[in-house]
Amino acid sequence: MLYYLFDYLDREFDLIGARVFQYISFRAGMTAFFSLLITIFFGKELIRFLRRRQVGEEIRDLGLQGQMEKKGTPTMGGLIIIGAILVPTLLFAKLENVYVVLLIVATVWLGLIGFLDDYIKVFKKDKKGLAGKFKVVGQVGLGLIVGLTLYFNENVIIREVDPIATAHHALIVPEGEGQLQFRDVKSTKTTVPFFKNNELDYGKIPFIPSEFTWIIYVGVVILVVAAVSNGANITDGIDGLAAGTSGIIGLTLAILAYLSGRIDFSNYLNIMYIPNLGELVIFCSAFVGACLGFLWYNAYPAQVFMGDTGSLTLGGIIAVLALAVRKELLIPVLCGIFLIENLSVIIQVSYFKYTRRKYGEGRRIFLMSPLHHHYQKKNLHESKIVTRFWIVGILLAIVTLATLKLR
Repeated sequence: MLYYLFDYLDREFDLIGARVFQYISFRAGMTAFFSLLITIFFGKELIRFLRRRQVGEEIRDLGLQGQMEKKGTPTMGGLIIIGAILVPTLLFAKLENVYVVLLIVATVWLGLIGFLDDYIKVFKKDKKGLAGKFKVVGQVGLGLIVGLTLYFNENVIIREVDPIATAHHALIVPEGEGQLQFRDVKSTKTTVPFFKNNELDYGKIPFIPSEFTWIIYVGVVILVVAAVSNGANITDGIDGLAAGTSGIIGLTLAILAYLSGRIDFSNYLNIMYIPNLGELVIFCSAFVGACLGFLWYNAYPAQVFMGDTGSLTLGGIIAVLALAVRKELLIPVLCGIFLIENLSVIIQVSYFKYTRRKYGEGRRIFLMSPLHHHYQKKNLHESKIVTRFWIVGILLAIVTLATLKLR
């Protein structure tokens, strides 16, 4: 909203300083700043409100060190994150941008699902919360909205070299002065990491008729949204882990969006140029600011938990960001923490069921899953576990950015 106000003041009155709102870097900085302020200052008031309403976490005794001390800690703190993302985005972003609109929809959509889950747990005293099938329906619904929008919306395009126009241009200009000519096209191309010709077009997958391309693409989107949102949800098990990891991922995606949204950097790095994508940097800045601000209260010992309101939302946002930047195939690397946490649960449950059928009693690979609980069982303090997971997350982010040149 402020963007449109200062744009009007610049055009109509040539107000000094108003033009600075045209720069993505300035608006991104302001967005991150406001997001941090909202989280820190309004977060305190929300925590007090949750305490007054006795919106506390019910802790199931798993025999973990310091676990029962957390009983009664306010939950549903994801509301802080959602507010700190949405308010600065609405103030500083171009709201007609299709990518920004999609991210706002994803934030509200999964925020509502997570809120309903937490509400049932806290106020209805049902530890199971929202039934899993309803969560899946919600994730599939968001995946359909995102997938169909990215596939059919006319503003979701990439800009690529037009070989015919380039050849024609070279004929009519003096030798040595030829320039590449570009065209905007609808495309389902995505990035394949570590390969020289690092692009995959969903529309050119062998043995798949072109008329089924949209079904394949939407199916991939649904899978990504469900997998990443569930991964973030599982990762949210100890103080600061999900928020810190998500902040690292969000910052990496902001860099990728900025590079892919500028024709000069995309040409230099030989990556896809995606018009209008740069505006996502504004949303990413709010996302990172909200995660860091939430850590003010969620770092050990936590004064508030994000609950499913926060974790499902964070995961869904990351999934949609990766899809918009066309880096969804990098998710196993960039979101490696989420992946290994998910896999640890799958491996543990599968092995337990297999050994119970074979030997009559279930056996375990990990002391406990998800993986962070395994290390707690080994008597590592949760602050040390979280810090080490953050370090691994930073290393994975560096590897992700290195794929821009490592092919």
